[in-house]
Amino acid sequence: MIGEQKKKQLIEEREDTLIRILGHDIPSSKNIYTGLTKIKGVSWSISNFICTKLKLNKNIRFFELNKEQIREIEDTVKKINCSDYLKNRRKDFDGGETKHLLGNELDMRKDFDIKRLKQIKSFKGIRHAFRLPVRGQSTRSHFRKSGIVVGVRKPKVGKKG
Repeated sequence: MIGEQKKKQLIEEREDTLIRILGHDIPSSKNIYTGLTKIKGVSWSISNFICTKLKLNKNIRFFELNKEQIREIEDTVKKINCSDYLKNRRKDFDGGETKHLLGNELDMRKDFDIKRLKQIKSFKGIRHAFRLPVRGQSTRSHFRKSGIVVGVRKPKVGKKG
């Protein structure tokens, strides 16, 4: 009985800790499949690929892994060697290569792409510049940031004539 209580207590202590992978804190109580998606640039399909490549059970929680397994996961995420359709920068504008970007680098590339679209004054660039929806969404009732309501105005109550 006493041994089981100590085991439960150790598991609870480990569950509260955070594991740092590529500059992102992941709660150790998350399973591997879900926890890897907390890293910016790692989708569910990439997470599935990493779990199958390293032959890890997706339902194992991070606190159950040892340091070597966590290091293997980090190395695999840094240098993803998967099919091109899983990567997030296919046929990149600058070099024509297919890459997979993570974290801040992904944000920077996205910002550079939007700046380039604005500079060449493409349709998408103009829509970004005016802060309108880019991909054909409705504009009548959404995407208003100022809080102005379009609709019927109420008549003012007051003096007549």
